[in-house]
Amino acid sequence: MSDLRHARHSLWVAILWFGVSLITATQVVVGMAAEGRQHNWFTVFFTTVAAWLVFCFATPLVLWLTRRFPLARAADWRNLPAHVAGALVVGIVHVVWSAFLEWAVNPLGTQPPPSFRSVFFTTVYMQFHTGVIIYAAIVAIGSTVDSIHRLAQRDAEAARLAGELSKTQLDALRRQLEPHFLFNTLNGISGLVREGRNEAAVAMIAGLSDLLRRVLETSGNQVVPLADEVSFAESYLDLQAMRFGERLKVTMDIPLELYGALVPQLVLQPLVENAIVHGIGKLVEGGEIRVTAREAQGTLTICMYNDGPELLHSKSGVGLSNTQGRLVTLYGAESSVELRNGEHAGVETIIKVPYRTAK
Repeated sequence: MSDLRHARHSLWVAILWFGVSLITATQVVVGMAAEGRQHNWFTVFFTTVAAWLVFCFATPLVLWLTRRFPLARAADWRNLPAHVAGALVVGIVHVVWSAFLEWAVNPLGTQPPPSFRSVFFTTVYMQFHTGVIIYAAIVAIGSTVDSIHRLAQRDAEAARLAGELSKTQLDALRRQLEPHFLFNTLNGISGLVREGRNEAAVAMIAGLSDLLRRVLETSGNQVVPLADEVSFAESYLDLQAMRFGERLKVTMDIPLELYGALVPQLVLQPLVENAIVHGIGKLVEGGEIRVTAREAQGTLTICMYNDGPELLHSKSGVGLSNTQGRLVTLYGAESSVELRNGEHAGVETIIKVPYRTAK
């Protein structure tokens, strides 16, 4: 694979310099003809093209030197002598080759033919700087391309690591949810049994079984439609309603047009559980949980409100900090999680993510 890539690069280098040589030779011939000169234009054209083709062979060597002795960072100044030597060599080879062609072919038909010495020193004066400048240009372009390639590799690696991190966080959240489902719900079932509410206890066991099955069978996708998250949260709330009875009131205010919005998987349930454990569960008379979702200016805002006691200090329930970490991994600075006291009472958890839908 690397040999094929190398062959392609060499082919493109040859095509590039052949194109440059054709353009330069055409300009020379047309310019001299416009001045009224009379020469063997085929010979002039051929000599000019052949003189430039030396860079076809020099370019791969210069690029190798650029990678072997990089100049991308300030600390790479120690590599500068290698490139100075390289530029001198390329400039000299270019001069010697051009002078040899000029002397051997004599494209201008000068009589008597000039000596190689005179042609060489004239070529040094007129073309040595060209080889040095081209060497510098190749180094600059090669360094830029290598930097872009390295950045692309870093971005790809960062994206891969971010995906693995988000998947790990999701798996950790699932593992964390299962015991909490069990502990909280089994406590609720025990309470129902002690109260003699056997039918409610059986229904709660069935609901727990269904909920655990959904956790285990959920897809590995990092994001899912909001409709799936709402359905999962409603199932969890139905299960908790069996435990709390009339003490738990739930309001879902989510427009149907937002059901197709993509959100992180298992983003609602930890918020619901946090609202119950740290909010409603602390009130003897119970309270209300309200879930709202709105979209504005490309941002989806999900608000979870509960009637629980106001926050005396920052606290997070199961999976809340995990959710925040997942949002940062998936969306970066475009997302946020805020836990705050309500305007008049209660506590709000507000999540903001970019509004996106499946295409």
